[in-house]
Amino acid sequence: MRDIRPNRRTAVLGSAGALVAATLVAGAVAAPTASAASGRSGQDREQRGAAIAAERAAKAGIDWQDCPADWGLEKPIQCGWVTVPLDYARPNGKKIKIAVDRIGNTGTPQERQGALVYNPGGPGGSGMRFPRRVITKNAIWANAAKAYDFVGFDPRGVGHSAPISCADPQEFVKAPKADPVPDNEADKLAQIKLAREYADGCYERSGEMLPYMTTPNTVRDLDVIRAALGEKKLNYLGVSYGTYIGAVYGTLFPGHVRRMVVDSVVNPSREKIWYEANLDQDVAFEGRWKDWQDWVAANDATFHLGTTRAAVQAKWLELRATAKKHPIGGLVGPAELISFFQGAPYYDSSWIPVATVFSKYFAGDTQALVDAAAPDLTDTAGNIASENGNAVYTAVECTDAKWPTSWRKWNADNTRLNKDYPFLTWANAWMNLPCAFWSAKQQTPVEVKTHKGLPGVLIVQSERDAATPYDGAVSLHKRFKGSRLITEKDAGSHGVTGLVNPCINTRVDSYLLTGKLDAKDVTCAPHATPKP
Repeated sequence: MRDIRPNRRTAVLGSAGALVAATLVAGAVAAPTASAASGRSGQDREQRGAAIAAERAAKAGIDWQDCPADWGLEKPIQCGWVTVPLDYARPNGKKIKIAVDRIGNTGTPQERQGALVYNPGGPGGSGMRFPRRVITKNAIWANAAKAYDFVGFDPRGVGHSAPISCADPQEFVKAPKADPVPDNEADKLAQIKLAREYADGCYERSGEMLPYMTTPNTVRDLDVIRAALGEKKLNYLGVSYGTYIGAVYGTLFPGHVRRMVVDSVVNPSREKIWYEANLDQDVAFEGRWKDWQDWVAANDATFHLGTTRAAVQAKWLELRATAKKHPIGGLVGPAELISFFQGAPYYDSSWIPVATVFSKYFAGDTQALVDAAAPDLTDTAGNIASENGNAVYTAVECTDAKWPTSWRKWNADNTRLNKDYPFLTWANAWMNLPCAFWSAKQQTPVEVKTHKGLPGVLIVQSERDAATPYDGAVSLHKRFKGSRLITEKDAGSHGVTGLVNPCINTRVDSYLLTGKLDAKDVTCAPHATPKP
């Protein structure tokens, strides 16, 4: 579900191997012991542990300092740490530190309404750049910035917050990547082998953390951050996977919510988290891929890739076939192509850049494609971040819920979907297949629903979102009584609140500044379509 995922989706795809497997079984390594969430009593213990940790954090506060030079966060942004238990069922046990940052509100002391805490998605995304929206004078957020300190954080396992790893970052980036679409059973067996190896690598490198890399634990960390900030109630903005954090927070801590905006919503149904949610993605990505192809065809005067969707698709298949036969520039094969091109169905802001690179290739400029899609082996810091993000994505999704262990089921579901929705289906399957071999105890997802004390939540969603299909927003809307749903009709960009659409922007501002919601749900016209 990660809005930062396009450059990482196919990262576990690699070179061929062999493994005969009719049924996928968990790796041979013994699962770490986890006291977390074994039934209702486990969750109760963890909630009590969260209350203890929050009380301690409220007393300790945060020792705000200038951010470390290598974090890339300039003054007046300040950074600090919040201490949380690794295992909330054992609040006096091992602790980890969560990195946080903030920038003060731009308005007067009288205008200040507290802190607005942000999560951009993932799992695996860092919110630490959120305060930079004030420094860069992002006009969409100028009114909210008058009232709120903007606060970001690295969730547990991410970035500076006890980061986890599943592979050597440089090896992870440069490993040869097979075509995600299998030609035969041998290709599938090779991917099964890679998935098992990746799951084993997560245990070997980060085994102590894995049982506690869950959304409910991140939510408890968020409540401890709230307390450390000195806030009695949380103001929260969550995008993509950040909406699931919000949904679980609203369920576990309903009385601690003041204002909550969730944008591009993960379907919080227990039945969807996470295997079915990823299958739903495959269908939605195909729809948005076609939207982009229609736009490219309509702008053939600029891109010269064909005047119909079918013609643009033919060019795409030609490019894939060429890259499969001989990786372009020796570096860009089908896996790298999908990682780059899926930016277009993710975000409208990628429509022009992706189409431009696509067009340049067929005009004879192959270097533009290599520059855009090939891994940068010299970017050590970026590669560490990429590997870490992939590790956290895998760890959270695999630990949050039980996954099928039958290869027959994976094979049948993805073979069926690939017939009609081929753009992402197999790449998505291989991305998630390590969950079939997961060594840590897989939990039962929280039943997201309204509890006493939950105020009205504002839900924002584009109708044709690929990464978090529209049904997710509808599902959360039904579960959170008193919530309001803003639908951006005939649009499909992921992350709606960051786009210029006054119908949406003014309502988000009004809610954050006054707490008021519309009397009923709202449908907005789409934001402006990109113009080349």
